[in-house]
Amino acid sequence: MADPILKLKRPPQNRTGLTDTGAKKAADKSARTRAREFAMQALYQHLVGRNEADMIDAFTRDLVGFHKADSAHYDALLHGCISDCVALDNSIAPLLDRPMGELSPIEHAVLWIGAYEFKNCLDVPYRVVINECIELAKAFGGTDGHKYVNGVLHKMAPSLRAAEVSADQAR
Repeated sequence: MADPILKLKRPPQNRTGLTDTGAKKAADKSARTRAREFAMQALYQHLVGRNEADMIDAFTRDLVGFHKADSAHYDALLHGCISDCVALDNSIAPLLDRPMGELSPIEHAVLWIGAYEFKNCLDVPYRVVINECIELAKAFGGTDGHKYVNGVLHKMAPSLRAAEVSADQAR
């Protein structure tokens, strides 16, 4: 008699490129998206553990999948956000509806990434910066953290990318 377990059918596979939660599957992520994810995790370590950038960097580079990330963009985000943290916080704070200390470390790190890219990564369109930060907040943050990140970055974009936002709104 045949083994009944072998006769079980597998459910059809979902091939949309999304996980059950709606996030992109790992195979579909760009090197820059991966770099942002690793940078966000590293910035979280800095914000929560107050670990030094070099220690965080060495730890992060050993994580599974780091070799698929854009390491130059990761370096720029990690080291740039940590070295410019006061300026980044000063550009974020006026846009918040609460004190900076009440932000979750995930939202804080994601907003640092958004502000840093607005200021320093002019090759990345502002809408891409916002979308990538929303996706980071969805993947790593609390239930509605992505909505908060979206609102803050939409308020920030016109001051840091005025010409690009104006041109986009004129269309």
